[in-house]
Amino acid sequence: MHSHLRFALPMLALPLFLINGCASEPAPRPAVAEVPKAAPPPPPAVPYKGPGVAVSGDLMAACNIVINKTESAPKFAYNDHDLQPEDRAVLDQVAKCVTTGPLKGRSLKLIGRADSRGEVEYNFALGSHRADTVAGYLSQLGVEKAKLVETSRGKLDATGTEESSWAQDRRVDIALL
Repeated sequence: MHSHLRFALPMLALPLFLINGCASEPAPRPAVAEVPKAAPPPPPAVPYKGPGVAVSGDLMAACNIVINKTESAPKFAYNDHDLQPEDRAVLDQVAKCVTTGPLKGRSLKLIGRADSRGEVEYNFALGSHRADTVAGYLSQLGVEKAKLVETSRGKLDATGTEESSWAQDRRVDIALL
């Protein structure tokens, strides 16, 4: 039996020698093409919250709406549905976008809102008047009335508890349909 082992050991060592010892330098690795990293997506457009209207971020981005005032301001005055000059400037841009711009022919949803004070029915009516005021202004600028869907949430989503936060509740939200 020992004579078989004498011949078997060198035969077993030969494959290990061939694997480990034959090549003096490792074979070159194929070059890996470096994949350029994709640019990060642009940050989402910050919604506009002006005195009486709030424009959704997707509408802001699609229409490339430029705003001079970036911070939130008081919305509609208490028990009022008149547009403020700042809102007209933004609504002018929205109207241009949906009449001749990149969103030509698209429909908009106008959601009238009120603060938490007052009766539910009254606040629904006030929210409706606010949405109607915005729709009327947009239609004067050429937006088809049929492309404007008006609704009122009244005080349903109101979160204010004092004048500055109540002011944030008194608005019309504008979004793409």
